[in-house]
Amino acid sequence: MRLLVYGINYFPELTGIGKFTGEMSEWFVKKGCKVTVITSNPYYPEWKVHKEYKNWFSINKLNGVEVLRCPIYVPKKISGFSRIIHEISFIISSSFYWIGLLFRKPFDVVICIAPPFHTSFFGKLYTKFRGGLLICHIQDLQVDAAKDLQILNNQILLRILVNLERFLLKKVDVISTISEGMITKIKNKNINKDVWLFPNWVDTEYIKPLTKEDSLKEEFGISEESTIVLYSGNLGEKQGLNIIIEAARLLSSNENLKILICGDGPYKKKLEQAIKTYKLDNVILRNLQPYEKLSQLLNTADIHLILQKKAASDLVLPSKLSGIVSAGGFSIVTAEPETTLFELVEKFKFGITIEPENVTELVNAIEEAKTMDLSKFRINARNYAEKSLSKDVILKSFSEQLERLNE
Repeated sequence: MRLLVYGINYFPELTGIGKFTGEMSEWFVKKGCKVTVITSNPYYPEWKVHKEYKNWFSINKLNGVEVLRCPIYVPKKISGFSRIIHEISFIISSSFYWIGLLFRKPFDVVICIAPPFHTSFFGKLYTKFRGGLLICHIQDLQVDAAKDLQILNNQILLRILVNLERFLLKKVDVISTISEGMITKIKNKNINKDVWLFPNWVDTEYIKPLTKEDSLKEEFGISEESTIVLYSGNLGEKQGLNIIIEAARLLSSNENLKILICGDGPYKKKLEQAIKTYKLDNVILRNLQPYEKLSQLLNTADIHLILQKKAASDLVLPSKLSGIVSAGGFSIVTAEPETTLFELVEKFKFGITIEPENVTELVNAIEEAKTMDLSKFRINARNYAEKSLSKDVILKSFSEQLERLNE
């Protein structure tokens, strides 16, 4: 099977969509498929093109995958408008590769990764001329998020984007997405298409429970006696990270409790300034750790934080969840009732849920968890990861669905 994958994010980005797109592409190569990826130069989550990459066109082989990279505009200040320009720049620069691919051996399957939501435009043009199955895989309901999180407030522009998204989704053969809640939201758009569940996964053989001696406590200069509350991942607007600072201020008298934040993103400078302004000695801020240290990092925590704003409910399922549960971590999760995230925690009991954006509940949950026996939660988390989030199980199921449609 020949696969063409089109998405703005790709490996070696360490977190978010790029990580999963890279792992998916490499998995298919190992199964004997020919995989080509059209993507940008890596920039996420720092929102700065990685130093080892020049922001220009390049073609190379990366772990068996043919990777076609194109230049992209990366804004210094993230806003709704600057993100639109950022995504349009990718669509324009990547168009040169699409033209060239029209003259090569056709692909059996074209997978367009959203966001940005309009990646399927070129996918549809390609399959119209060269054939093949067109799939739009939605990691993030971008237009809904822009509206609900008030990233865009121009109602005319939002109406245009909603209609354009619906038009493009009607043109694909299959839609896939990462949670049941997102499936419901997609079906409510009245597009009359099959929607597959294709959840994010984790390498349960690599990300696993470790002893505290194998954690990063010593490397970070944290005493063994300290209780560690960890937030790791993208530092962006959807997470509502200001609540961590508010909680840290209220917990500052607890000498044996440290809040560890590992990540990069547009909100990082605000966190640095807040830590300095309020003189928060109980907050440790570190860069996003490389994948080789991810298992160690996750096992550094006694308590994990999975945070979302109320308005982000079921617009995206936090990608960090898979790694946390695979490491056997206990989580405090901000989630609204009846959302996918809330129901997962309640069903599999790998953590506790609290109201989003409620600092009092967060502080109370941290103080309560600090005195609890968390061993049952950790066992439940690991069991859930092994049974439901195994990388091979999920990708094998997706591959079999593709093969059935191609028969």
